[in-house]
Amino acid sequence: MSTARKNYITEIDSRISGIPCLIGVTEFKQVKGSYSYSADSDMDYRGYTEVDFEVLDRRGRPAAWLERKLDSLGRTHIEDLIIEELCD
Repeated sequence: MSTARKNYITEIDSRISGIPCLIGVTEFKQVKGSYSYSADSDMDYRGYTEVDFEVLDRRGRPAAWLERKLDSLGRTHIEDLIIEELCD
């Protein structure tokens, strides 16, 4: 039985708890701030970035067991790696 590999925006090499893995970026949206006093919200004023990803093993297969090892600091680190990779 063949499973089709999911299309990711990009795949980034990383480590979680010292274990090598890939991060498959599924969504990335960056909105630059307007810095206008007439902005509708603070997010429109300052801008924001939305990131969603999946943790994959080194062969590109989803690795839920490895994703469960992520704490908030690890998640933030991965989000920062994605932003660094994809920001212009």
